Amino acid sequence: MTDLKLSSEEMALLEGAEGAGVQRAMEIVVTLGRIYGAPDLVPVRHVQIAGVSYKNLGDAGVAFLNEWAGEGAQARVPATLNPAGMELGRWQEMGFSPDFARPQMEAIKAFVKMGVIPTMSCTPYLFPDYAPHRGDHLAWAESSAVAWANSVVGAYTNREGGPSALAAAIVGRTARYGYHLPENRRATHVIEVTCPVRSIADFGALSYIVGKRVGDGVPWFADLAAWLPPLPKDITLGGDAGDRLKTLGAGLAAYGAVALYHVAGYTPEAREQGEALIRPNTSRIVIDSLAEGYDVMDANPEVDKIDLVTLGCPHASISELRRIAQRLRGENLATRLWITTSQITRARADEEGLVAVIKAAGGEVVADTCAVVAPVRSLGIRTMATNAGKMANYAPMHSGVSMRYGDMEQCLDAAISGRWRKKSV
Repeated sequence: MTDLKLSSEEMALLEGAEGAGVQRAMEIVVTLGRIYGAPDLVPVRHVQIAGVSYKNLGDAGVAFLNEWAGEGAQARVPATLNPAGMELGRWQEMGFSPDFARPQMEAIKAFVKMGVIPTMSCTPYLFPDYAPHRGDHLAWAESSAVAWANSVVGAYTNREGGPSALAAAIVGRTARYGYHLPENRRATHVIEVTCPVRSIADFGALSYIVGKRVGDGVPWFADLAAWLPPLPKDITLGGDAGDRLKTLGAGLAAYGAVALYHVAGYTPEAREQGEALIRPNTSRIVIDSLAEGYDVMDANPEVDKIDLVTLGCPHASISELRRIAQRLRGENLATRLWITTSQITRARADEEGLVAVIKAAGGEVVADTCAVVAPVRSLGIRTMATNAGKMANYAPMHSGVSMRYGDMEQCLDAAISGRWRKKSV
């Protein structure tokens, strides 16, 4: 274990110079630094905090947040929140129980008291005010956002826990270890993809196969750029490339523990350093079919009646909302449709008239939450369909639902008909 060096200011925080709440935060950051052998602490530009839904927090978690807030702790760098368990302003209308809503609101109030911005979204990189830049040090807890920041942007962050991310926000620092160090960002596996990867769902299926094989490694996709259009200058818009990479990173984190991947000739570090980023003697994995991923994610082929179609995991971008609205214009849905997104993105979609089109068809653009962290079974939902690899993994485990998985067109067709239909070839 290396000796963690602290500045005089950091030592003062650790010794309680700014109160018990800041001292508690500093103890968490320093303890993690010592466990992982960090040489020092690094200032962070932005923090993303997970563990926000009451479904995950429970009463003990809410009490912990209230205690910390009561000690006067305040975020000293911009810090945003992951999704809650319900849409805060419409929970009654959407059928959530007051027994769930009251402690959920209490948790959000504790975060806000500590100066955290209640964005309630897993996609802070889609917000112009918080989108990271190349070389930024961050302390992000949302696994899909970590993969995006490290890979697509070339920022530096480990996957923080909920309490450690909040601690980093309060002290403005995190320990310099893991992906904050350039030597840990080199590729451990070379992935050759020899089959087509066309849709968002295809990228999700690919994420299952690769995530299971590389675990917490760093994959180098040797030829995936052939299936990716150029990234737009404004990545906060999403776009075809951004929406595919959003799904890829989320699935790699969910099915493995991938926090960083490289795409040859495409992602920032891969463009800058080329194959020098690949460690010597790395294993090579050839993916010649996505069937393995689809077989697992489309977990209940016997199910055809769908209670809820859910799109937007991670939260939908404005480009996804545009595609959905285009398909639903003039349609009448036979079952529930949730497109989950942030308040910020929904406001933009509302200005463009997209929300009105989706609502006219019978769908909902839901903010603040998603079908993973919401108590969907309490709403009578037993079967779901999605095009999101992360959702296909977590919703059956966390919500006990049966799952169908396919591309966006299949999902929207299911919302229109109420039933899942095999994709025509």
